[in-house]
Amino acid sequence: MFVAVPAARWRLLAAFAALYVIWGSTYLAIRIGVASWPPLMMAAVRFLLAGGLLYAWQRGRGAPAPSRRQWLHAGAIGALLLAGGNGGVTVAEQWVASGVAALAVATVPLFTLACAQMFGQRASAREWFGIALGLAGILLLNLGANLQASPLGAALLLFASASWAFGSVWGKRLDLPAGPMAAATEMLVGGAVLALASALAGERPQAWPTLEGWLALAYLVVFGSLVAFSAYLYLLKTVRPALATSYAYVNPVVAVGLGVAFAGERIGSAEWLAMAVIVLAVVWISLPRRAA
Repeated sequence: MFVAVPAARWRLLAAFAALYVIWGSTYLAIRIGVASWPPLMMAAVRFLLAGGLLYAWQRGRGAPAPSRRQWLHAGAIGALLLAGGNGGVTVAEQWVASGVAALAVATVPLFTLACAQMFGQRASAREWFGIALGLAGILLLNLGANLQASPLGAALLLFASASWAFGSVWGKRLDLPAGPMAAATEMLVGGAVLALASALAGERPQAWPTLEGWLALAYLVVFGSLVAFSAYLYLLKTVRPALATSYAYVNPVVAVGLGVAFAGERIGSAEWLAMAVIVLAVVWISLPRRAA
């Protein structure tokens, strides 16, 4: 169970709500955004703006500037989580439906447990069963038309999931700035890496972004980055990695519903079945551990 202190419990519930609902909706926002923005450029602008705002707010409140060591550590995690993880998803959504992208990112807990093993953190039998169930859902997902039609998109999503998972586990063992300053530095460095990747890829806007493109970017900056990412970092320091990354199983429900309702996306029977299996997996993996 969660900690018994009511205030701490409410913080945990609010953090999980931010991950499950807000991050579930960001897949649709990304899909809308990449219709107007080059994908890497949009991701770079998103994180540079969010990181700059959060950094300025923290410094204004008297938070100490990160040390050189903390900048290096936060930069490594920002590159893995944001450049590799979010950047891969953003590029993939040029070809893959937003709901299916969220379903593919459900592989994050699989990679998270594998990475945790590398650092000596053993998973329980219950967690392994939940992961196996989630893997079955991913296999079903790959039977659907969306990923079969875009092998490159599928590969990018798997790369993004692995990058995000490794950064999540490794970050718990590094000297990072305290509190929201960690999110700020990671977003600034991750945004810089994405901007460099955008320049190297030769991205250029074909036209001035539409109003929908600007609104999508604003939503991603405020809610998808400032609110949800800060909540994610809080959970990484508070709960088990497998539980912190359980959002990847719940986000597809939100993302698929929004994609079907507002973007006219079509989801096949194999993908609906995959979603049911994946959601069942997160319920299982989120159950509290039994006392030894």
